[in-house]
Amino acid sequence: MNARQEIDTYLEGQADLETLRFITCGSVDDGKSTLIGRMLYESQMILDDQLSELEKTSSKIGTQGEQIDFALLVDGLSAEREQGITIDVAYRYFSTDQRKFIVADTPGHEQYTRNMVTGASTADAAVVLVDARKGVLEQTRRHSFIVSLLGIRHVVLAVNKMDLVGFDQAIFDDIVAEYQDLCRRFNFETVTPIPISALGGDNVVVRSASTPWYRGPTLLGFLGAVDTRKALVDHGFRMPVQWVNRPNLDFRGYAGTVLAGRIAPGDDIRILPSGETATVKGIVLGEDELEAAQADQAVTLTLDRDVDISRGDVLVAAKDPCETSDQFEARIVWMARDSGFHGRTYLMKIGTASVNAAISEIRHTYNINTFEEMMGRSLELNDISVVKLALDRPVAFEPYGDCPPMGAFVLIDRQNHQTVAAGMIDFALRRADNVHRQAVTVDKKARAKLNGHPGRVLWFTGLSGSGKSTIANALEKKLHAKGFRTYILDGDNVRLGLNRDLGFTDADRVENIRRIAEVAKLMVDAGLIVMTAFISPFRAERQMAREMFEEGEFVEIFVDTPLEVAEERDPKGLYRKARRGELPNFTGIDSPYEAPEAPEFRLETEGGQAEKLAEGLLSGLKLEIDD
Repeated sequence: MNARQEIDTYLEGQADLETLRFITCGSVDDGKSTLIGRMLYESQMILDDQLSELEKTSSKIGTQGEQIDFALLVDGLSAEREQGITIDVAYRYFSTDQRKFIVADTPGHEQYTRNMVTGASTADAAVVLVDARKGVLEQTRRHSFIVSLLGIRHVVLAVNKMDLVGFDQAIFDDIVAEYQDLCRRFNFETVTPIPISALGGDNVVVRSASTPWYRGPTLLGFLGAVDTRKALVDHGFRMPVQWVNRPNLDFRGYAGTVLAGRIAPGDDIRILPSGETATVKGIVLGEDELEAAQADQAVTLTLDRDVDISRGDVLVAAKDPCETSDQFEARIVWMARDSGFHGRTYLMKIGTASVNAAISEIRHTYNINTFEEMMGRSLELNDISVVKLALDRPVAFEPYGDCPPMGAFVLIDRQNHQTVAAGMIDFALRRADNVHRQAVTVDKKARAKLNGHPGRVLWFTGLSGSGKSTIANALEKKLHAKGFRTYILDGDNVRLGLNRDLGFTDADRVENIRRIAEVAKLMVDAGLIVMTAFISPFRAERQMAREMFEEGEFVEIFVDTPLEVAEERDPKGLYRKARRGELPNFTGIDSPYEAPEAPEFRLETEGGQAEKLAEGLLSGLKLEIDD
């Protein structure tokens, strides 16, 4: 056999191997990067020139003196090498004769927990490292909790740096006992403790003579034998549609990645959420026609008939479909520095679907040290919480514990487009099945005809003391005199009744505006011209309110008054109290006001009179009474 034949034979053998995805996690400086570097070295996945460069780099900036610093193989960012820490998730690939591996080296620092969640989201197993000198730490607990939440069932407790404690079995046994006590709270199927020295290679690939008391597997031996994602292949067929492929009039295909199960020509499928059914005609991969496809394969399906299918729909086995719902209870890991609030709306990405999702309730947040359930109305960086979500339309899903790819989602800030949370659906809320929209005979159009004009919301926003209520009141008098049916929702008046239970924290302000938007929507449906005079300091909530109305029904009016002018007016003495520290969370002083970027009207009140501004506004609105 010549060299070319040997290479072809090797590549063919590698193509048939299963792939195991696993992560290394734990507290900072537990040796995660060193361990991965050691496995790459021992599995002979480092080329000679790479090894030579590693030796040079180790002598310059390494942390192991004259020895090779294996962590430098993984810590690719300059900031990581300079600080000796992992910041980003580093993925490395290697293989043995038994299996191929994709390993994610995740950060240990608490501030990079969101990166750890990213690395764990696709893993089949987790290697939790513990420094033998330090034992189980807070990040060990946090990462183990997240590993459990993400449905990883096989865990290795790698007690590292055993060489620095003289390979003392008693120290190892104590750490194992503490960790196993911790794991009683989690849903792991197996926890395998292994005493190792990543730097020296003890029990990483070959058994160490320094631990004659240990009879378990080596780390690589365990990873080579642990169960993989076979359960997903045996699951019911699930494939979110990513793209409708229509290159010409003779071909229509539905492209996506099979998340679970198998599919073959002749199989019946159901399209969710519509419920339509069809039969698979063919499976296309590039220029090839496949006899079947299964989990993790990206393919294009053709059907026996034309069906209304678009991106975000999910193709499922007709006889084994999943559920659809628009309300869920879910667990989330908050990944943003900006707080999350009950009532705020985010963009939710689940599979290939994008929907609007509001956090309708924050049930509790976990204390990572005691796992106590703590109540709260906001979500902070690295919080692990249970929440309820309300979507603007139903989506196909499965509980994360049954089928992780169908229950995983992310939440995205609608203003800055940053990912703020990773989530896992636990179940649909039953109340979603018990509430159905009731048809009415007298609708919005009929009410508008009776009133002589359509309903509309005039949303006044601006700082306290800017003149919102004064201008709204002047405008209402003019509208009333012309025969328009109107109503003012004033911030102070509403807080005397409907919103009297709310304070002035950011979370309360978000809920305040959510309720007002709902009330305003009902009033517009009744055909009224409703004016809302609220500070409404956050763009996200004003955008949420706007999207609740039909095109042209929502008019944002920015009463643009400089802070110094509003503070000088101070009609209620609120600014003076805020400056004295008697009114915390006061907008403009110690709570932000996010000015509108593109309001329909901008009223500059400095030097302007309310009557004149209202007159100009009335002219600009172009409201008319039908004859």
